[in-house]
Amino acid sequence: MNLARALIFICLFAVAACEAAPVQIASFSTITTEIAREVGGDRVQVAGLVGPGVDPHAFEPTPEDLKVVARADLVLTLGRHLENYVSKLRQSAGTKAVLLEVGNLLPSPKVQDEEAVEGGTGKQEEDPHWWHSIENMKQATRVLGRAMEGLDPKGKAAYEHNADLYIARLDALESWARRGIALLPRDRRKLVTSHDAFHYFAAEYGFAIYPIQGLSTEDEPSSQKVARIIEMIKREHVKAVFFESIENPKVITEITRESGAVPGGKLYADGLGAENGDAATYEGMFKHNVLTLVNALK
Repeated sequence: MNLARALIFICLFAVAACEAAPVQIASFSTITTEIAREVGGDRVQVAGLVGPGVDPHAFEPTPEDLKVVARADLVLTLGRHLENYVSKLRQSAGTKAVLLEVGNLLPSPKVQDEEAVEGGTGKQEEDPHWWHSIENMKQATRVLGRAMEGLDPKGKAAYEHNADLYIARLDALESWARRGIALLPRDRRKLVTSHDAFHYFAAEYGFAIYPIQGLSTEDEPSSQKVARIIEMIKREHVKAVFFESIENPKVITEITRESGAVPGGKLYADGLGAENGDAATYEGMFKHNVLTLVNALK
């Protein structure tokens, strides 16, 4: 009888341990890593495979990264064709993991490719930098919460509670951003940046954007495009131009020298900043960008 009771106890303990095992998440962006950790809390274990300062346009997963994917229950990417290695992730995940391309489930504006227009193709693309819309961040929070619930139904209440708390912080951030940008006259909301990453931000806060590169940091601008931007800066009396945290500001330096504008500072376009820095969280990153823009352009 004692042996039988002991066996029952061992079985119950094993079942409880299995139920308590955290959902394993592999994340390929600092943005999705933060959302997953905020929503999942202690019910998930998140492996952030793309760290701060890494260009997501150029990143390629290592064999070790793919091993993490093979063990995961949920794999997160930014989506909208930003990552060119999704097929590798699908192959590594097999049928075990859910692969969630988060941006594919969010609204995306069409962007006209100026270089393609010059070539007569009139090509339009989708901007994959969806997190520069706080509203999109709220939707992404709900999307990830539902994905976690699907894998861990018993955690539904916890995921919903955590998502509510995070969204409340995003609501406060949005109010703060609108108050801050209201200090900048509309005729000064002209944003010249290294690459084309701020369409969502521009649409929400009334900026005109003049990117030097295309939607990817790997796009090289033509000399004609650089000349047009210099001409526009002079014509529109644009006060400052901005480089990005993962970019070499060499081209920006040349444009400022030719146009008379000044370097406005560093923006975070493709992810969060270094740990313990002012842009280490989404809220910190967004505030950094808003303050940098307003202080340089007002």
